[in-house]
Amino acid sequence: MPMPVHGHDASSALLDTVLPALALLLAAGTYLLLVRRARHRNPVQGWKRQRTAFFLTGIALLSVALLPPLAPFAHDDFRGHMIQHMLIGMYAPLALALAAPVTLLLRTLSPARGRQLTTVLHSGPARTLVHPAAGLLLSTGSLALLYFTPLYDATMNHPAGHWLVHAHFLLAGCLFAYIIAGPDPAPTRPSVRARLVYLGIAIAAHAVISQLMYGGFWTDIHAPIDQVQAGAEIMYYGGDIAELLLAAALVTTWHPAPRPRRDTTTLARQQGVRGLRGCAREA
Repeated sequence: MPMPVHGHDASSALLDTVLPALALLLAAGTYLLLVRRARHRNPVQGWKRQRTAFFLTGIALLSVALLPPLAPFAHDDFRGHMIQHMLIGMYAPLALALAAPVTLLLRTLSPARGRQLTTVLHSGPARTLVHPAAGLLLSTGSLALLYFTPLYDATMNHPAGHWLVHAHFLLAGCLFAYIIAGPDPAPTRPSVRARLVYLGIAIAAHAVISQLMYGGFWTDIHAPIDQVQAGAEIMYYGGDIAELLLAAALVTTWHPAPRPRRDTTTLARQQGVRGLRGCAREA
């Protein structure tokens, strides 16, 4: 059964191309402007070029996903949709999270605005949202809702719903990547071991969903069987690669807490007291 298509006319197709392109250019320009401001405010500390490269890489991946030739192909072929989903929900979010946008924003805001943003980041709702369980549910759990219910076909028939799905997977992917391996500070980021456990759960969930999709169990996708199976393979192998990159980023960005150093003078005094006590006992 063929996939449903939007039925765009020329003007709507132009809007679907121009608006995403303008939004991506605006995001890239804003980030570069903030980088320039951060370097101007603190020339010594500056801003790492690696982080800027990560952000521009994320924008480039989103451009591939949201602009022709992939975007029109994704409307008509489930394989293209899955490639688009991988780029929007997994690969681009990892690059954007590694760009440390929150840290950049804190360096460029005024002290008063910075304190306001910090207060928001440490609020109760924010602490709940940045918990790994919430990120896992929003990024991975929503896959089952999309592909095992009529939601997928409904969003493909309504352009607004289609863009909402894109926005959801982008934001949920950025949230999960930020929690697991983002260099930005987080109010309640758990230990590395706990984050690896949540990442392992995400890997297992992706594998199960893709295998069920390949076998045709519980899926509600109106597309040819060969497209659905190929899309499931893309999800299986593409998801594994993305999650291995996320694990590598976690190891790379992890900085163990420094052990407290004992004052040498205090240590010498303690050793001297113990020596005197030993001599007293011997006497």
